[in-house]
Amino acid sequence: MTDAALARGPVVERRRGEGWTAAALITPASIFVAFCLLAPIAILFRFSLNEFVPSKKLMVEALTVANYVKFFTDPYYTTILATTVRIAVLVTAVCLVLGFPLAYVVARTQSRFKHLLIISIVLPLFVGNAVRAAGWMTVFGNKGFFNATLMGLGVIDQPLEIMFTEKAVVIGIIAVNLPFMVLSLQSVIEGIDRSVEEAAFSLGAPPATMFRRVLWPLALPGVLAGTILTFVLAMNAYATPFLLGGPLFKMMAPLVYNQFTQQSNWPFGGAIAFILMTVTLGLTLMANVIIQRRAAR
Repeated sequence: MTDAALARGPVVERRRGEGWTAAALITPASIFVAFCLLAPIAILFRFSLNEFVPSKKLMVEALTVANYVKFFTDPYYTTILATTVRIAVLVTAVCLVLGFPLAYVVARTQSRFKHLLIISIVLPLFVGNAVRAAGWMTVFGNKGFFNATLMGLGVIDQPLEIMFTEKAVVIGIIAVNLPFMVLSLQSVIEGIDRSVEEAAFSLGAPPATMFRRVLWPLALPGVLAGTILTFVLAMNAYATPFLLGGPLFKMMAPLVYNQFTQQSNWPFGGAIAFILMTVTLGLTLMANVIIQRRAAR
């Protein structure tokens, strides 16, 4: 046996030992996640296959797909699903457009007050969604700050109907999700060497070309992480659409809550929840594949 082979022996053994150590460290967390996440999902899926007796408000054990058929054959529920997807896509696109410049400024600033900028972005996350939605209610109400200001300036004679509309819901969800997009982008842009951008400028590239050919491709991992996180949060938003949308505006998460609590229809509520989860994961994986394919070109 050569000296090189003898030298590699301890290295291989050490790597194997590190692998076993890493496995031992992640095993408790994996078991915890599997128990606390996968087990409830499995139970919920089993509930979705049961039957519901409306007269007695009871769940009867069965194996049927009637709840899924009911959802996809009723235009009322499919419209709610389409509305949820549309709002989630719109919110994600707006957060990306608004968040990228802010993330770039925060990542490139050399100011000693940079940590204050980051804190100002993170600070809204310390407030619950319900509290922030209540704050928007004081702004969008007929006698709220926005309408009172416009009427005081003489811009309008009658208050604008903003509360309990889709516009209010979109603005509220954007306000909740924008920090997640900014933080995801900022962490990736900070890892991009500034000299790469300067090299593009030195070669005569205008800012738009530098962004399209240099900055955007290098920032795609952050774009992907931010869009996925923002989209998932928007798809599952509950407090904001419930408070700002009112009783007539429906999205999937409030619909699930209504089936569980007000209707006591656990099988149908479980089916709606599982459909929401499946659609969210499916669209997320589809976007992931599309962005990665474009990045590989």
